[in-house]
Amino acid sequence: MCAAAGSLTGGDSVGNVREPLNLLGVLLVDAGLAAGFLGLISLLRPLSFLGISTRRRGAVLMAAGAGLGFAGVALPAPEQRAPARTSRLDEIIPVYQFSEFHECRVQASPAKVHDAVWAVTASDIRLFRTLTWIRSPHLGRGGRESILNASAEKPILKVATASGFLLLADEPSEIVVGSLVIAPRQSGVMLAGPQDFAALDAPGFAKAVMNFRIEDEGGGWARLTTETRVDATDASARRRFAAYWRLIYPGSALIRREWLRAIRERAGSPGRVRPRSSV
Repeated sequence: MCAAAGSLTGGDSVGNVREPLNLLGVLLVDAGLAAGFLGLISLLRPLSFLGISTRRRGAVLMAAGAGLGFAGVALPAPEQRAPARTSRLDEIIPVYQFSEFHECRVQASPAKVHDAVWAVTASDIRLFRTLTWIRSPHLGRGGRESILNASAEKPILKVATASGFLLLADEPSEIVVGSLVIAPRQSGVMLAGPQDFAALDAPGFAKAVMNFRIEDEGGGWARLTTETRVDATDASARRRFAAYWRLIYPGSALIRREWLRAIRERAGSPGRVRPRSSV
């Protein structure tokens, strides 16, 4: 069973909302896209069965969609702090504005789960290549291999760490990778390891990290969590990343849940994965 932040010991409890403004932003952007799309279609042919009986109403709906989308992007992204430094992720990015959290219980030893994290390929993760193809600047036209243009059969973390992601930790209980998702042109920044990555606070950057953390629950079970955090170092980078994050979040959350399912299956854990997540 996969779940949201909180107890894994029973039921299908509702996940905690860690970033209410970011969640609201995602909802507004999604609603804006839907309204804008329906409005655009109605400019060509009014969708009377939806109550959009004229092209003028379609234009109004499209304008409303643009307004909703802009409002979603413009919402602030408050700073968050890890309450305690209990993981390598907390040490590397204790302060951040954007995050995503998912978890699973896996019926396997922690060592087997660790091996499975490193073994999962792009083809193991349902819809991974489709969703990353949409986000790729090449849109399927080839280009250098990367996490957005990954070979189907290569372990995805090995592709990532060979194409721009830094391996910030690889321990039996936690794997952490990170990347600069926004950087000023010709910044000349060279990051050699986790200390450099954690210390970078110059304006204009957005640092993203993702971990897989494995905890032994005993009785042949392990708890597997994955968390993504992004720290934008100034207001401009924060605004730029907020627009991107709130647009791609639904697809990102789906990838993370499917990633956990793929790890679970690689580890040989039986049972159906039932994901829940926290934004």
